[in-house]
Amino acid sequence: MDGACSAEIDPQQLESEEETKNRSAKEEPMDRRGLVFLAVSHMFNDVSQGAVPALLPFLVTEKGLSYVAASGLVLAATVLSSLIQPCLGYYSDRHPIPWLMPFGVLVGGLGLAFAGVAPGYWLLVACVLLSGLGVAAYHPEGSRFANYISGQKAAGMSYFTVGGTIGFSLGPIMITPLILKFGLPGTLFMIIPAIIVAGGLIRELPRLSSFRPPALSQTSETDDSAQWGAFARLTAVIVLRVCLYFGMMTFVPLYYIKVHGLSIPEANSALTLMMLSGALGSGIGGFIADRIGLKTLLVASLFAIPPLLLGFLLTNGAIRMVCLGLVGLTTIGSSSTVVLLGQSYLRSRIGVASGVTLGAAIGLGGISVPLMGIIADHYGLTVTLYSMFIFPLSALALALTLPKPEGGTRAA
Repeated sequence: MDGACSAEIDPQQLESEEETKNRSAKEEPMDRRGLVFLAVSHMFNDVSQGAVPALLPFLVTEKGLSYVAASGLVLAATVLSSLIQPCLGYYSDRHPIPWLMPFGVLVGGLGLAFAGVAPGYWLLVACVLLSGLGVAAYHPEGSRFANYISGQKAAGMSYFTVGGTIGFSLGPIMITPLILKFGLPGTLFMIIPAIIVAGGLIRELPRLSSFRPPALSQTSETDDSAQWGAFARLTAVIVLRVCLYFGMMTFVPLYYIKVHGLSIPEANSALTLMMLSGALGSGIGGFIADRIGLKTLLVASLFAIPPLLLGFLLTNGAIRMVCLGLVGLTTIGSSSTVVLLGQSYLRSRIGVASGVTLGAAIGLGGISVPLMGIIADHYGLTVTLYSMFIFPLSALALALTLPKPEGGTRAA
């Protein structure tokens, strides 16, 4: 690169060669077909997780579950992610396991499908755990290949994350009419899209695997550039943000039903609005981050959440719905940002970074939901929603301390 003719290899030459490789990776064009395919499969994978909160009002009504028992299902849907995804990511950094993508979609759909016909609470928990296992299995490899195919651009990664966010949004839209028409056994229909998408992924795996860079495992063992302290603080930011989002997903429909007297379909419509707004935010967030920087977008989105949440609680009618939609947009608008930022802090350990940012952090965030359920049972749903202010405020304080990653990804 520098035109030197000497056969001697010095540190400056190695550094220049590394800069060339990093620049080439940045300039790699996005493969839109691959990104669209990954986004669609991510969407149907996360439908399984997004449908669980929409099930809760039906389960509370038809099976008499307490708020703690109902919110425990959200924890069950996420707890395996906390344990499994980093382990799978660590292993896949050294040994590619792309078949986890179709496996995850299929198992996630199976667990959700049988949740509606589970005869007892603990079998219901087992089905939700199975669904969570499938959702968890998909993410490390899915986000890894999204990184490769997007050329490490936030806009490209946003295609992938927006697919998952839309999947969360489609969960209530798909599950609610099925249960209204067929009762709780209507969840069995959810296995159909899971089978179709898993089959399509199996056919596409050879092409997707061709994007994997060579000799990745050797690089991961010798790279000392990992910013573990920054990554730990980013993980805490994600956990706090997920605490807020899962709390809103769980208790906003119940809040509309119990406090404002809406029907279950109307309350789930509010939930869908929040999720679809989140999908919109995730879609535009990547393009904005490529222009203003990953950290800047993350801090700005966290700064906007508290006043919007206050507006949701203090207003009525259309203004309340607008505030709810904007809470969803700002909370999820940085989804692709935090994944890419985490991968930038651990550049040679993309599987671990993906497993934590999309798995462990989300699973840990889910642990807060039963605690909020205790508050709801004892003090009411309004107090529960006010208690959620602690999450975005704490996340904002931590996000301000995050440094710029060492390497090519823009973060300022």
